Amino acid sequence: MPHADAKTEYVLKTTCPAGSGIVAAVTTFMAEKDAYISEQHQFDDQDVGKFFMRTVFRFNGEDQSEAFRAGFAEIAAQFEMEWSLVSACEPMKTIIMVSKADHCLADLLYRKNKGDLNMEVTAVVSNHQDLRPMAEREGIRFVHLPVTKENKRQQERALMEIVEETGTELVILARYMQILSDELCTDLAGRAINIHHSFLPGFKGARPYYQAYDRGVKLIGATAHYVTADLDEGPIIEQSVQTVDHTMYPLQLTAAGRDTETVALAKAVRLHMERRVFVDGNKTVVFK
Repeated sequence: MPHADAKTEYVLKTTCPAGSGIVAAVTTFMAEKDAYISEQHQFDDQDVGKFFMRTVFRFNGEDQSEAFRAGFAEIAAQFEMEWSLVSACEPMKTIIMVSKADHCLADLLYRKNKGDLNMEVTAVVSNHQDLRPMAEREGIRFVHLPVTKENKRQQERALMEIVEETGTELVILARYMQILSDELCTDLAGRAINIHHSFLPGFKGARPYYQAYDRGVKLIGATAHYVTADLDEGPIIEQSVQTVDHTMYPLQLTAAGRDTETVALAKAVRLHMERRVFVDGNKTVVFK
């Protein structure tokens, strides 16, 4: 979460081909702009020759963010950087998508209300009506988009209209039980997070915790990842796991599974909102 000085803090994310002089160029430029660096992480992926850096800073004097952007573009061009600069205190506009299960939505809203997640929920979107009361109790817009084979693309276009209308930056699939089309996955690349149990691909389909019970599993977990066209195989952001044993029946395993899902999803969302995650091919670089 933002520090006490968050109103003056910015997060700079940079990705570029690995090479000499990158850190020196960035930090020298910041010093020239009278910027104080409060946090910095970097990683060189030697397998692919890419360099990743996340820098948190604030201006000692007057805010010079516009001049910073204009000047930094020259450095970015020199090192072939992809980069972004955002305020650390601005809440991230977010849509939460759900079906009938309420545990992930309830947990995310609780953490938002307690100040643990710096987000503005622009809408809760669902293919069912079950969680409308939970959203509307919080004063959050609820949008019902029931999905059939015939209207799937139409409803996905309606979702993207909401994304564009609200300026939404992140879509969270909080146990949203519909497979997104390849087109929607492309539209939301790098800005949609999904959560699922970590039995995949072992226990597919319905009632995975009953399948796990029948196999006598000793570990259960959950995986939060970016959404891609490869179902449940996008770059992993966060995972949560806990041990179980023979005394736990399917309902107890299911309850434990809900816990792991809420923990993994909340951590992944926070990491994304704090701009700590870089997509690196099929995996992620996460600065914690």
